[in-house]
Amino acid sequence: MLKDLFGKSKYVTVKSRDNRDKKEESSPDNRLWTKCNECKEIIFNKKLVENLMVCPKCGKHFRLTARDRLAITVDEGSFKEFAEDIYSKDPLDFPNYVEKMVRAKIKTNLNEAVITGEALIGGHQIVIAIMDFNFMGGSMGSVVGEKITLAIEKAIEKKKPLIIFSTAGGARMQEGLLSLMQMAKTSAAVKKIHQAGLLYVCVMTDPTSGGVTASFATLADIIIAEKGALIAFAGPRVIKQTISADLPEGFQKAEFLLEHGMVDRVTPRHKMRDELKAILEIHQYSGVNEYAQ
Repeated sequence: MLKDLFGKSKYVTVKSRDNRDKKEESSPDNRLWTKCNECKEIIFNKKLVENLMVCPKCGKHFRLTARDRLAITVDEGSFKEFAEDIYSKDPLDFPNYVEKMVRAKIKTNLNEAVITGEALIGGHQIVIAIMDFNFMGGSMGSVVGEKITLAIEKAIEKKKPLIIFSTAGGARMQEGLLSLMQMAKTSAAVKKIHQAGLLYVCVMTDPTSGGVTASFATLADIIIAEKGALIAFAGPRVIKQTISADLPEGFQKAEFLLEHGMVDRVTPRHKMRDELKAILEIHQYSGVNEYAQ
């Protein structure tokens, strides 16, 4: 069942951003429900999970963990992870960085803000990388850049298409210039996959911003945005504070970017797997489910 794709607990806990009362958030009566911060609908969490974490009333797409997104995207039993044992260090001896990393690992059960592997979608062989905003805001440090680059190199080596699900708050400030270097590193790697004549699809999810937007995420052959995703370099609040002007309605949302030619498609979550499968079929990638038990 779909609820089994989202962890061992019967219900997931998704808190409204509008709910600032910590005691109310943790009360037993509140654990089974979620308040949509768009339409204010109160949603039974079981129903929300069955609807792939999309509000059944207004269609707001709640954020997914990398593992949850993987579960609803690739063929069951086909994912084979690689580069999972690469860890970030503290090159700048940045205050509390090590402690924050430990907390992020415990919170997400991940070693970094991206997971990489080989998998199948509808029987089509792919290399896939999925970022997780829950891990330090999906920030791109040296390890995230390295894993994205390794995924690109794996795709070239195996002659398979590459699919990346992006989400990020930007570069990881705790790694300074080493973090910013990943923009150039990943962009150079993308050039190699283009030279190899292989397909690269990026799916931008909420939010995708900063150095990720300014590098590999916007260099794909096909750029798909998940419905309602915020896609930006600098966030709308930063821009408004900088230029002291009102921004256009829906500025930097996926639909706005589609209208202005920045993305190729805006796709709701329920149709994303079928959309990727169709793209792979059009580009004539096929394979046998060699990983299935």
